[in-house]
Order: sequence, then structure tokens, then C-alpha cells
Amino acid sequence: MATANSDTAFFGHPRGLSTLFFTEMWERFSYYGLRAILILYMMADPATGGLGFGIGKATAIYSLYASMNYLLSLPGGWLADKFLGLRNAVILGGLLIASGNALMFFPGIEVFYIGLAAIIFGTGFLKPNVSTIVGTLYEQNDIRRDSAFSIFYMGINVGALIAPLIVGYLAQRVNWHYGFAVAAVFMAIGIIQFILGSKYLPRRVFVPVPPSDILEQQQRKVWLQYGSVALIATAALLFLLAPAAEALADLFGYLLLLIVAVVLSYLLFKESPNAYERRRLAVVCILFFISAIFWSSFEQAGSTLNLFAEQNTNNTVFGYAFPSSWYQSLNSAFLIPLAPVFAALWIRMGTRQPSVPAKFTIALFLVGLGYLFLVPGAELSVGGNKVSPLWLTGTYLIHTVAELCLSPVGLSAMTRLAPARMAGFIMGVFFLSISAGNYVGGRMAGFYEKFPLPHLFGAIGAFCIIVALLFAIFIKPVAKMIDAAPASTAPSA
Repeated sequence: MATANSDTAFFGHPRGLSTLFFTEMWERFSYYGLRAILILYMMADPATGGLGFGIGKATAIYSLYASMNYLLSLPGGWLADKFLGLRNAVILGGLLIASGNALMFFPGIEVFYIGLAAIIFGTGFLKPNVSTIVGTLYEQNDIRRDSAFSIFYMGINVGALIAPLIVGYLAQRVNWHYGFAVAAVFMAIGIIQFILGSKYLPRRVFVPVPPSDILEQQQRKVWLQYGSVALIATAALLFLLAPAAEALADLFGYLLLLIVAVVLSYLLFKESPNAYERRRLAVVCILFFISAIFWSSFEQAGSTLNLFAEQNTNNTVFGYAFPSSWYQSLNSAFLIPLAPVFAALWIRMGTRQPSVPAKFTIALFLVGLGYLFLVPGAELSVGGNKVSPLWLTGTYLIHTVAELCLSPVGLSAMTRLAPARMAGFIMGVFFLSISAGNYVGGRMAGFYEKFPLPHLFGAIGAFCIIVALLFAIFIKPVAKMIDAAPASTAPSA
């Protein structure tokens, strides 16, 4: 097997990156296809095959779905580290996602909830671990690392581009359940190619991290027992309480807040054996909060912005009426040509590129700017007017540039900052920030009919920009914490 430095078979990167590229592409096809239609399907008239939920119940279920997809990355990453190995966790996750989508092909509220639960658990296993495997292809200070995650992120967005076009069309124009079926088929294809391409991955992703001693081995078994009971209980609770979605979503919000507090406290006070690791894990916690605020705004694409597309936008171009779910492809349509530009830019700038906290600050500022851009369009829609598609198009363009400054950079930063013994868990922590953001973003859609849209969009945009300006003060100190070397080594380049 070629070493990480010598293997340049995939656009100057290791061949294994192509396997991970296509695996994540089809997983994101499933996720973004469902995101594009889920809230619309739940609110659609039962006469057209929808579920007929009100906006409160639909947005509550959506927020639970969007949040828990990423929340379960924490146990998914931990189980991969300690018991399954990264490769096996990805395979298990893919099988669950395919099965969940297949179940939702069949009508019935029961299979709808079971299918959603399967997809949530499957994403928890697949999402953090396939991203972690990308990091294993490179040495710690390989300058191709950020570039690799940008290429990997382009694979994500190929799936996210075509998913709303195919799933959205089948669901809104033919039959809602056909959209779920096509997602199941493509996820199965993604897992097959992952299994076949696993020979290009490092051997260490096939096995879990070995315990350091007998005591840790025993502790793992105890935690596995408790964790298995907790996961089964969580799945059962979701199924039983799903009809009372709004109350469940409120309860989940408090639980999520508690989980965030426990996890970040664990990182800072339990998993920090020396000052060097304490600094790096402290940076993970700082980036966590910026990421959570960013995603709470950005991920309203499937909720608030989706409703704006359906109810307030004239979805016609050159006389052709298109499904409102197609707007969900705009982000990826912009990102695919821009991702290689950003990847090349970071490579060209080398050590002169903006630091990780600087990129996060730029991203948060831009996502707020995207909402401010939409405020005049929201003003024009007051009174039931349908506005031009250009308003949403412009917002998605600004948000795409913002995303490229944060998401692939964040993935890369987590693999760099994480101690080897808990690489999967730290990636799960990053996805926990997305989980928190998704929850808030989903719940924000519940205000869609309660507040004037210009005020709603304006408040979101202003908040993000103010926080970005405040965080800008701390860019240099946080960057120094990232670059600080262990006391026993020379300063890193």
C-alpha cells in the first residue's frame, strides 16, 4: 500500500479519498433528498398522499429529525473508536439508512416513524466515521489536508445537488413515496462501492482502538451495556411520543442542552491529561459554539427557507413551473464549482491562509449577510405576493461561500485537534454542534406564521453578524492555541 505522502492517484490525493467521496455522496443524496421534501410531505394534504400535519407538529418533527441525525454522531463515533472500527461503523450506518428509506416507501404513520428512526441511527454511525477516515489518509501536517476535505465536501454536494432534483420531482410531481424509494436504492449502491473500495483505506480503520489496559477494557464493556439500553430506550421513546411531537421537541431541547454541557465539560476536565491537550480541546469547545450558531441559521434551508420557497416565491422560470424543493439544490449548484476554487486557494496560500478561527468568523458574518439580503424580498412578499426566485438564489449563493469557509475547514480542524485515541468522538462533538444548530433552525420555522418575515429574517441576520464581530476579537489568541506545540517538541510549521 502506498504511503499517505506518496499516494497521489486521486487528483493528487490518496486513492482512498475517491472511495470516501462516493460513499458520502450517496449518503448525502439520502439526507438532502429527505430534507428537501420532509416538511412539505408532512404538511401536504392527505388527499395528495401527505400526512396533513400542522406547521407546529411538522416543524417539531423536522427539528428532531435534523438534530438527532447529528446528535447520534457522538455515540456513533465512540462505538467506532472502541468496538466496531471506523469501516464497520460506516457499513452499518449505510445499511440502516437504506432500510429506513425503504420502509418509508410504504404508506402508514407507523412505518414513517420507524423509517425516520432508522435513518437517524444510520446517519449517526456513518456520518462522523466516514469523515474521520478522510483524516487518516494524511499525516498530521500534510498541507493537502484542508484541500482533501474541500474535495470530500464537493462529493457531499454532488449528492446534495442531484437529490432535490430527483427526489423532489418524484415526490411533488409523481408520488411522495417514490422519493423515499430512490434514496434507498442509491444508498445501497454507495455502501457496495465502499465495501469494494475499502482496500484503499489504511488498515487502522478496520479495527477499533485497542484498550490501554484491562481496566479500560472492562469499562468499555460496562459503557456498551448501558449505552445499548439507552439507545434502545431512546428509539422506543421516539416512536411512542412521536404523535405528541411539539412536547417531545421541547423536552428534547432541554436534553440537548444537558448533553452539550456534559460533553464539553468532559472534554475540558476529564480528557485533558496535560496542558497541550487542554488547549487543543478548549479550541474544540470554542469552535463548537461558533459552529452551532452558524448551523442554526444555515440549516433553515430545509425549514424556514423551504416554506418561503413554497408559500412566498413564484416558482417559475421562463414559463416553466418547477417544484419548490428544487431550491434545495442551489447551495450545491454553487458549491460544486466553488469548492475546487477554495481547495486550490488554501493550497496556494499555504501558511498565509486565514487561520481556522478567522475562517469561522468570516462564515458566520456571511451567513448573517445572506439573511439581510433576503429582507427586501420578504418585504415584497407581505400580503401574499409571490416574489422572484432571485431573492432565494442570492441568499443561497452568499450562504454557500459562508459554508465553504466553515464546514470543510471544521472537519479538517477536528481531525487535526483530536487525540488519536478519540478521533471519532471528537468528530462526533463537531457534529453535535450541527445537531444543536439544526434543532434551533428547525424550531425557528415554528415562528414562520407568527412574526412578519422581514423581522424574522432581519433578526437572524443581525444576530449572526454581531456575534461574528465579537468573536473577531479572539481570532489571534485562538489561532495561537491551535498552533502551540507540545512542550517536548519544536514549534510546528
